[in-house]
Amino acid sequence: MNTFKIILFALVCVPLLVGSQDYIDVFKLGMSQSLENKFEGTNQSTNITSLEGNLTLPIVLNDNYAIISGGIFSRNSLQLFPSSDNIKAPYTNLYSTTLKVGFSGSFSENWSMLLVFLPKIASDYHDISSNDFFFGGYGILNYQKKDNIKYRFGLYSSSEAFGFYTTPILGWHSLSKNEKIEMDIYMPISADINYTQGKFTYGFSYFGIGRSFNLEEGQANQYVQLNSLEFAGYAQYNRLFKNVILRGKFGYASDDYEVHTYGDKIDFGFIAFNFGDNRQQLNPKIKGSLFFKMELIYRVKI
Repeated sequence: MNTFKIILFALVCVPLLVGSQDYIDVFKLGMSQSLENKFEGTNQSTNITSLEGNLTLPIVLNDNYAIISGGIFSRNSLQLFPSSDNIKAPYTNLYSTTLKVGFSGSFSENWSMLLVFLPKIASDYHDISSNDFFFGGYGILNYQKKDNIKYRFGLYSSSEAFGFYTTPILGWHSLSKNEKIEMDIYMPISADINYTQGKFTYGFSYFGIGRSFNLEEGQANQYVQLNSLEFAGYAQYNRLFKNVILRGKFGYASDDYEVHTYGDKIDFGFIAFNFGDNRQQLNPKIKGSLFFKMELIYRVKI
């Protein structure tokens, strides 16, 4: 099995209101561009432009409990097929709107929990129907070993156009005693390791994402499965405005947008494994490329 066809998910990293992580990213806006994503077996390529907004609004009930609310919006624009006979293939816009509804609670000095439900609409947003609705969610149990170290154990599950998928989550958050080195890990979903010196932070990030989009306009009875792995270094200016961070990323992204016939599914997905995957991909594989990304983050200390 091709390991780059890992079906992961869009995990929203919503920190608990307790523990070693003493901030909340209330809003994040990101724009990215990757160039020369080649179609396998051809001399053609496509550019991929992405926009994503992520809003998190915690509602504090008391010192131990909070309700998590918010939403995520994304748009990816690209050519799904190479051009042919001197006719340029059209660009397709793939949209996703996700509602975040959850609950966080601290049950003792050491143990806390986070539950988040993620219903979404994902398609090209032409003639939205019930086929465009998907539902997922995750739960994370946190163990606070020390004031600066927190371990995470969790599970994510989601229904997608390609079938049902689930994965365990293992990770930790740690902050050095001088508060300069931070590690924020949700494997196999994401990882962030960074070093802060004065107004600037320098780091390395990994992010894996897997999602689906229903196609309506001109592609009836088809859907897109996005499999993406991103590896990037970044530099971050922590004092653009009060509570506002500016981050620039540069790295390599493996973004494959597979087109399949609607109703053609896998039996079950678990971490990097697809069981009962006898589907026929309708477009050529899209290879990875270098990408750059700019992010604006509104961060609040707690």
